[in-house]
Amino acid sequence: MRLLLQFSVLLLLCALGLAGCRAVPGKPAPGSEAKRPDQVLDFPTLYRENCSACHGDQGRMGAAISLANPAYLSFAGTATLQRITADGVPGTMMPPFSKKSGGMLTDQQIQVLTQGMIGLWSQPSPIAGLSAIGYSETLKGDPTHGAHTFASTCSRCHGADGTGSSAAKIPTGSLIDPSYLALISDQGLRSMIVAGQPDQGMPGSDHAGAHPMTDQDVTDIVAWLVAHRTQAPGQPYPRQP
Repeated sequence: MRLLLQFSVLLLLCALGLAGCRAVPGKPAPGSEAKRPDQVLDFPTLYRENCSACHGDQGRMGAAISLANPAYLSFAGTATLQRITADGVPGTMMPPFSKKSGGMLTDQQIQVLTQGMIGLWSQPSPIAGLSAIGYSETLKGDPTHGAHTFASTCSRCHGADGTGSSAAKIPTGSLIDPSYLALISDQGLRSMIVAGQPDQGMPGSDHAGAHPMTDQDVTDIVAWLVAHRTQAPGQPYPRQP
């Protein structure tokens, strides 16, 4: 009996000794050392931790514009994507992510993010017939013409007056609501009109009406929409002076 007990104790000591050889309490196992935040260079992790909260899992169905949209990626282009990611969009909910602009990401991480978006989500190829519409506005908008263009190309889903439609295949809310217009920039509206939101059934400017929209059409619609903004963005019902 004593011999059996001694043998059991010896086995236990050997087991503890082997465990001690494999790992030291409080020290990570070899190869499992955690990376510093600025060492993370894989796209899925960077996107999940920095972009998915607003742009949605896998670039779709988020509160902000869908990034997994070939038309949007083609419309914006690599340089614009990098600039927006690095510097953010002043006056909107899009913050800067570059360390140079007060964010937490290195230039290399921003490059990984933008190249990852294009590499994964620009397929199938961008719409071949995408009209030659510049990313930034260069023309003067005409709200009156914009109202007519909106009625002929967008009213089927958004209502002739932009207040939404419950009869649409996917019911829509008001685009002229002051609260909504206070949260979205002119460029955000322009990008949405041109690229659409395929994951929500919204076509882009090439398929919204009987004919593709022109740069002037898009600019005019944006002008008509922003004409509905209140003078006090974020306060839909400002007090009278």
